[in-house]
Amino acid sequence: MTMTVPVPVSSTTTSNEDEDQDSMAGTIDQAKMKFSRIVNSRSYTLFNQSQNPDGESSRVEVKLAVDGEEEMDETEQGHMRRETYTRSSRSAPWNKRRILVWVCGVLVVFCVGILIGYSTHRESEPPSCSAEKTVTQKPDFETVPNEEVYVPALDWSDLVGLLNDKLSSKAIEDNLSEYSQGGREAGSYMDNKLADNIHNTFTQLNMNPWVDEHFVKLQFLDRSKPNKVLFGSKEIGPTAGFLAYSETGTKEGRVVYVNYGELSDLQTVQNGKYGLNLNGSVLLMRAGKISMAQKVMNAAKIGAVAVLIYPDAANYKTISETTALYGHVHLGSGDPYTPGFPSFNHTQFPPAKSSGLPGILAQTITAKMAETIFKNMGGDDAPEEFRGALPRYKLGSQSDNVTVEVNNKLAETKIHNVFGVIKGYVDPDRYVVIGAQRDSLTNGYAKSAVGTTLLMELARVFTELKKDGFKPKRSIVFASWTAGDFGNIGVTEWLEGYWSSLDRKACTYISLDGVVTGAGSFRASASPLLHTLLQKTLEKLKTPGSTSSLLQSYGGVLSNLLTPMQMDDGAYPFLALSGIPSVSFSFVSSPANAEEYLGTDLDEKDHLDRLTSQKVLELSMLAAQVAGQIALRLVHDHILRLDVTKYTDVITNHVNAIIKHVDALKKTKVDKIDSLSTQWLNSARGSYSRAATSLNVDIKNTDTNDMEMCRIINNRIMKVEHNFLSPYFSLRDVPFRHIFFGSGGQTATDLEKYLGDVVESKASFNIDQVLNDFALLTWTIQGCANDLAGDIWSLDNEI
Repeated sequence: MTMTVPVPVSSTTTSNEDEDQDSMAGTIDQAKMKFSRIVNSRSYTLFNQSQNPDGESSRVEVKLAVDGEEEMDETEQGHMRRETYTRSSRSAPWNKRRILVWVCGVLVVFCVGILIGYSTHRESEPPSCSAEKTVTQKPDFETVPNEEVYVPALDWSDLVGLLNDKLSSKAIEDNLSEYSQGGREAGSYMDNKLADNIHNTFTQLNMNPWVDEHFVKLQFLDRSKPNKVLFGSKEIGPTAGFLAYSETGTKEGRVVYVNYGELSDLQTVQNGKYGLNLNGSVLLMRAGKISMAQKVMNAAKIGAVAVLIYPDAANYKTISETTALYGHVHLGSGDPYTPGFPSFNHTQFPPAKSSGLPGILAQTITAKMAETIFKNMGGDDAPEEFRGALPRYKLGSQSDNVTVEVNNKLAETKIHNVFGVIKGYVDPDRYVVIGAQRDSLTNGYAKSAVGTTLLMELARVFTELKKDGFKPKRSIVFASWTAGDFGNIGVTEWLEGYWSSLDRKACTYISLDGVVTGAGSFRASASPLLHTLLQKTLEKLKTPGSTSSLLQSYGGVLSNLLTPMQMDDGAYPFLALSGIPSVSFSFVSSPANAEEYLGTDLDEKDHLDRLTSQKVLELSMLAAQVAGQIALRLVHDHILRLDVTKYTDVITNHVNAIIKHVDALKKTKVDKIDSLSTQWLNSARGSYSRAATSLNVDIKNTDTNDMEMCRIINNRIMKVEHNFLSPYFSLRDVPFRHIFFGSGGQTATDLEKYLGDVVESKASFNIDQVLNDFALLTWTIQGCANDLAGDIWSLDNEI
């Protein structure tokens, strides 16, 4: 509410009773006119009462209004009474002494008004250690930021110290026992119970929690009708594990061993001296290198009818020969029966299936079952590179028939994602999301329980930081996902359901899934925009019991710790589907087989304690510090700590690889290759490089106290990742449209691979296809460069 109290400079008195009074009135008019010339206006004092950002108290502002200023709006005029006066048509001369007396009187009244206003202002504002910012209302999640200067109450070093001090290993230990309870399959009683507990905790922390409900189709084992594998007519052991979204039914075919099931493995078996026909066959593969979904999709493409996947001891060193594997075969994310759409209960559309469903049978078997099959197989010995730790490896003979029976049940299941938020004070409609999966098909101690525990610990710590005076500029959203073991369904359905709300508003996603799977090494997957921030965070954190930083302890070079983000990564849908900078990381035992026990029943407390030498709590504290400091930096600074120059190297590497292949094709004089030019693709690369450099110059020259300019720059930064989603492909047909980290024909990697295959005579050259791919890739990069450059008159129009 705004109140305006005028304090008139003087009042005009007119009377016709006698000549002296008329003379006095004229003299007063003259005095007022002279004073008016000094201040250029009639003066009055405005007492403006408004709430502070927290709405905890009101304050009073004192304003001096003058005639030269614009008139207030109609609402304010309704609350303000202006003094009026009538000029006398005649005036009498007055001496200077009397004029001085009147002027002094006016000034006294004016000064008293100011003192009253100041006193009222001081009384109405209680002392606070929080940041000072004058706004007219408490910021909401969608409010536009105020332009007043924002002064944080705590500097960066204070915040980091408080964050580290407030993290509690005891709290982590207590919560781990709760969030690692068994029976946490998505949509189960225990999953829903944990969701309720998380919601209650967010409520106690005053985080305005809410729940996102979806109805999705999940596939489970049919306990009354187990899956079977038979060699000839003999059943081969019990099948405890399963692969969700396998086709159901029974298929029989010749069994053929194809190593990891990569395309190169299939070509080795089909071509050369082996020359095996894989159409209609049952393919035996060992787990590893690529996802189970990719293995099964590769098999489907060459006409196989079923796939059996087992863990070989050469890759899975810590699990036993009877350990079963669990997973899914959807080459995508989200509910495969609502591709491109959120699975809300009221959504109505015709039945559909994701193109990522392979449509063939798939089943996991134990290493012992695989060994039994190999003992019964004939045919050629497997190539040396196909051999693992089992005693015998055969490719299979024509008479080696295997029958696979899959009886999984597809059930519509209600799932719940749970959220809490700490709202920002400058840009509340810009937010960092921290999330963790809570469900699991197995014990899921390392994969989901540790991450969920750290999610709740960070929520508690950030809430306490706020109480101690920290006022984040941007909001922090804490998210507990479910149905992660079925292909990041909870995450993806939320992204699909709130695409427009999240578009260019979510600054970063930090995944806590599997943050501690071992000890001795560190691994991370991240958008290039986050590489610099991740490196500086690892440089600042100290290894327990050592003076070395985390980065130094793990080799000192960030690039050696980075791995490509996989489709099963909880951060992948944010990056490749929604174009939101994302990061996931993990303390691991060995980069080569870091997650070998995830997706098995060995993912439990005792096993992780052995792998980490009883350091789970210590490593969990470190993981919380890594995630917490990344989030803290992203909501603390005026300018987002996202380094746009890092994409210059990514673009340059891809463009150089493409140019190298094109030059090789021109040397061999491939038909119509002369019509292909790399000039414009290279020009787009240069445009992005110049735009990124220009942005950094703008950042250096920007007054960070200018909230509007900071917001403009941050908007340019936030658009970068999103603009690498190819606009030329349908979200429903190609969900992962990112040209560098996505999946499909729009990616730079796909174009490089195709040109490389043509160079090696593995594919025929199609000039129309290549020209189209060049154009789409070029203009996606150029469009990103144009948006990064800023205003329309700042664009690089070289192309």
